[in-house]
Amino acid sequence: MNRLDPFIAELDALLERHCSDEARVMREGAALLAKLVRDDDWLPAECARAPAAGYAQYLLHCDARERFAIVSFVWSPGARTPIHDHTVWGLVGVMRGAENCYEYDWPRPGRAMTPKAQHRMEVGAIDKVSPRIGDVHVVENALCDRPSISIHVYGGNIGTLQRHVFDPASGAIAPFVSGYSNA
Repeated sequence: MNRLDPFIAELDALLERHCSDEARVMREGAALLAKLVRDDDWLPAECARAPAAGYAQYLLHCDARERFAIVSFVWSPGARTPIHDHTVWGLVGVMRGAENCYEYDWPRPGRAMTPKAQHRMEVGAIDKVSPRIGDVHVVENALCDRPSISIHVYGGNIGTLQRHVFDPASGAIAPFVSGYSNA
């Protein structure tokens, strides 16, 4: 069943009405994403394929004006991101498996980074990130025996945005562009 197209239309309408109200976009967008990840029969098989190690970031849709992008993240067992930020608002909905999230404050040069909070996200859970509320974190597949899949919605074309990774020992900042795993 095609569940993605109605989600795109509803998200587009939300942004047309309230694009300058990030809190509202995230609140109402989270409700839309929760409805989308409730069922997983719509995700194309090629965007649900786990890599041998690490994670894959498959672009599902990018708004023509690059106001938002929808991505499936497929995590190999035990896969983990570096400490990173997003530079735009984002919503994460767990569709299969489970994820652990470790939140960090913006680094202070020369100081080790330690998580300030952590939480586990099970199927159906929705997480929010943005520079306004906090968007520096590490995410990992909480499962060591099978892949996990989450659907991410970002307030920009996330695969093309320059973002940052952080050295946990020193807080040093390095730029990166994540790209996408599909063409």
